[in-house]
Amino acid sequence: MKIAVMQPYFYPYAGYFRLFSECDQFVFLDCVQFPRRGWVHRNQLSNDAGEKTWLTLPLLKGERDTTRIMDLRFPPDARDILVRQFSRFPATRFLERDDPELFAHICDVGEDVTEYLIRTLKRATEQLGIDRPSIRSSSLAIPPHLKAKDRILAIAKAVGATEYVNLPGGVDLYDPAEFAGEGLRLRFLPPYNGSYVSMLERLIREDSDRVREEIEANCGPLAP
Repeated sequence: MKIAVMQPYFYPYAGYFRLFSECDQFVFLDCVQFPRRGWVHRNQLSNDAGEKTWLTLPLLKGERDTTRIMDLRFPPDARDILVRQFSRFPATRFLERDDPELFAHICDVGEDVTEYLIRTLKRATEQLGIDRPSIRSSSLAIPPHLKAKDRILAIAKAVGATEYVNLPGGVDLYDPAEFAGEGLRLRFLPPYNGSYVSMLERLIREDSDRVREEIEANCGPLAP
């Protein structure tokens, strides 16, 4: 059984979605520290000048160095803030008029940020035709002292995985021989050769079948 393990991101680029295409089960890594300068809660969309500008989810403030992704929460006015931000971008400015179902889906933020991110990611994978069973790592009771490779191995064992599929950035982090010693095959996706535009913008403006074809064309062969 092949798994992919990755933090939930806010409508990431197509290369992220290759993990769904290549795994049997996706594990959303939400039991780790929230990277404030990362892409969990934000992405870049094109403004009127065609320049990439941040679209950032509003978050309640938490402890700077101890907040885990699973602990993130939205403020009560998160929906209103998000709607106001939509007006800054051509792709989302008229989303309520042009695609009210998608608009309602994105604006229904709830309270739990992780649940929101997973829900939007799963809707995107359904639209792309690459949806997979998924689980939150926080539901697996992984010992908190385990870090990096050891945490991944513990997650893999908890779900009964035999193969771990990773993005090419993991080449410098993980040794296939160490994983093999724990009974887990480690495979890396090749470098991504495609668009880095947010999936939110792409699914609004492009045909989902063509986006999926780009994703699948960048999936293999997997490197040992």
